[in-house]
Amino acid sequence: MNRGKTPDRKRNNCRYAKLCGGCEYAGTAYSEQAAKKKALVDSLIGGICRVDDIIECEDPFYYRNKVHSGFKRLKNGRVLCGPYQRGSHRMIDCDECLLENRTAGAIVRDCAAIAGQLHMNIYNEVSGTGELRRVLVRVAESTGEIMVVLVIGKKYFTAKKLFVHRLTAMHPEITTVLVNVNTRRDSMILGDATRTEYGPGFITDTLLGLKFSISPSSFYQVNSAQTARLYSTALQLAGLKGDETVLDCYSGIGTITLCTAKIAGHVIGVENNPEAVKDANKNKRINNIKNAEFICTDATDYMERCAAEGTKPDVVILDPTRLGTTPEFVAACAVASPRKVIYVSCAPDTLARDLKLFASMGFIPERAVPVDMFPWTEHVETVVLMSRQNA
Repeated sequence: MNRGKTPDRKRNNCRYAKLCGGCEYAGTAYSEQAAKKKALVDSLIGGICRVDDIIECEDPFYYRNKVHSGFKRLKNGRVLCGPYQRGSHRMIDCDECLLENRTAGAIVRDCAAIAGQLHMNIYNEVSGTGELRRVLVRVAESTGEIMVVLVIGKKYFTAKKLFVHRLTAMHPEITTVLVNVNTRRDSMILGDATRTEYGPGFITDTLLGLKFSISPSSFYQVNSAQTARLYSTALQLAGLKGDETVLDCYSGIGTITLCTAKIAGHVIGVENNPEAVKDANKNKRINNIKNAEFICTDATDYMERCAAEGTKPDVVILDPTRLGTTPEFVAACAVASPRKVIYVSCAPDTLARDLKLFASMGFIPERAVPVDMFPWTEHVETVVLMSRQNA
């Protein structure tokens, strides 16, 4: 069964594709790029477990709910924003991206226009001097709430009030504006200090019937529609009956943890980012969920603690970064001996590596479901069900 199949007439014909390089499958029919992603997952883990048809994206355009851009002043005084040419810091003069939420893209371009009107001092990456550095826009598509984060390269934003006034007048749909100070000389988008200048300082989205508060630094999947399908697939594979203890590792702001709590006995979310844990506990309160808790620690350390103390969760869910998990995590998981492990992966190469290690520890990979979270790019998410041998 090929769920959410999209007609071949959907093709990415972005006129900036050759310059940008952000869409590896530009010029390709959607069904063809989805088939190639399924083939990639097959080639890496098809010899380890069954691979289902890929869950395609019903609308593969304008899906990114998070958009960011730097700024550059041209010789004629115009301020430019847009993506960098792949492998360089040459900014592309782009008036539309087929992946980005349309409203978010328009806000980014209007920020550049306002910066030009106000003759703002644009940040220079080479010298590390200047003021306006980047802009980040996040959209909660289910509620329509919009966050704008203006990133500056020094402590004070001289034209702050006028800039925010003009921007919110142009886009009354914006619900909050923040200023972030980033004086670091690296590629990190956000610095450590953030001030709320307009609105509540966060936006709220809904996912699988729950509300989630999103702050500037929150990890939240960029494709809202496919996130619902991804998490629903993970919960379906978990096959929970309502009395299980579930351990959700690399839990972020608690999206999977809290969605799982609706159908489990007790869920523990483990995350090493203190700000993410703070957001997760806020989301727990917003949704009045009593059977979930969050622990701020490293996932491998916590799993090793469970193994040492004889704690045995019924199900373990893990959603690590592209680097995958650690051999120590897998070894400790084998000692804890859950009946099922649900692995949510954003990198099929490290997934293949980790599945082999899980298999060597007695976990049998049974079924993998690819999900096209990022149409037109090379990336693909995969959810895998593993069961404990002789459990």
